[in-house]
Amino acid sequence: MRKTLEEHAATYAARRVERYAWTGCAVVAPGFAMASGLGPHRVWGWVAGAGYAVAAILTSGSVPLRAVRSAAVLGAVVLPLVGLVAAGLGQLEVAVVERSGLLLLTTGSPYVTDPVAVADFNPYLPGMALFGVLPGDARWWLGGAFVASLAAAGVNRSWLLACPLIALPLAVGGIDLPVAGLMCLGVSLAGQGRPGRAGLALGAAAALKWTAWPALPVALALIAVLRGGRPALRCAAVGLSTATAAVLPFALADPAGFYRNVVAFPLGLTATVSPAASPLPGHLLAVHVPGGAVIAVALLSAGALLIALSLAVRPPSTVRAAAGRLALGLGLATALMPATRFGYLVYPLVLGVLAHRSAARGTAVLPSARKAVVA
Repeated sequence: MRKTLEEHAATYAARRVERYAWTGCAVVAPGFAMASGLGPHRVWGWVAGAGYAVAAILTSGSVPLRAVRSAAVLGAVVLPLVGLVAAGLGQLEVAVVERSGLLLLTTGSPYVTDPVAVADFNPYLPGMALFGVLPGDARWWLGGAFVASLAAAGVNRSWLLACPLIALPLAVGGIDLPVAGLMCLGVSLAGQGRPGRAGLALGAAAALKWTAWPALPVALALIAVLRGGRPALRCAAVGLSTATAAVLPFALADPAGFYRNVVAFPLGLTATVSPAASPLPGHLLAVHVPGGAVIAVALLSAGALLIALSLAVRPPSTVRAAAGRLALGLGLATALMPATRFGYLVYPLVLGVLAHRSAARGTAVLPSARKAVVA
């Protein structure tokens, strides 16, 4: 009887927490719609706000929480995504990916050698163009790759997909989602002692965006603790060869175009300025403080150095520790980059969920890891 009462109390508490969460989202989403100047964002905000409100109402009854979360996903992701795709509305990044796929098919390169306008630039690595080659709107494939990666990593997806930081990019853009999903999968596979598969997942992520590259040293440190140096080298070889095979041919075929698109434009070294300008600390420093860009880069470099030192001095021995370390590093990078946007927060969020999931389930440490820790 006592156990039944405890379970009832836990269920009631969970429903109350979710009711508050969905109510908060129902307020935030329309507020975002009113504050944003972008049409796709406004559409998402109003539609998602209604979906969150329905989810909040459902938590007040006896509807199972799984059904409540499904309703939130339906209202915050599926309905706005279908409506935006049908109307041909989306963030500029969707058009960039689809055009890069067309360029890849017609010219053999996803890059314009002499880009001028913002829409001419493709700041993504060559692997991202594959999402533009596939039929239909690129958002279906970007979101599908993200969901598939989370499923393979064993991450609970229901409430995560409905979270505004995930639901918004799923509906309007989603460029960073498959990158984050593959990073999550790579770290999970590294913790399972599968260096080859981990390297393949991380190499695929590294072929999409530069933001995936920090995941490789973190995974290598984890594998080195769990399995030793040789498996870590195997992971590195697979990951680097996968990324190199996807990137190097295009860099060599058109080095000028590759540099202008993938290096100079994201770093702000071109006459055309990147629109990535969310009011995070790095951007605020660069805009409002004399020499602020240099300060932001110095802080960013210091943060990266500290994370690197932590990997050498105290390498992670569990998926939880590795995902948490990577989430911290990418969170600092998102906050301190001079040209950044709120969308990059999906990286620490998804990796933080992986760390939480690993802590909840418990992460088995292999015997070799125990010896290494004791030593």
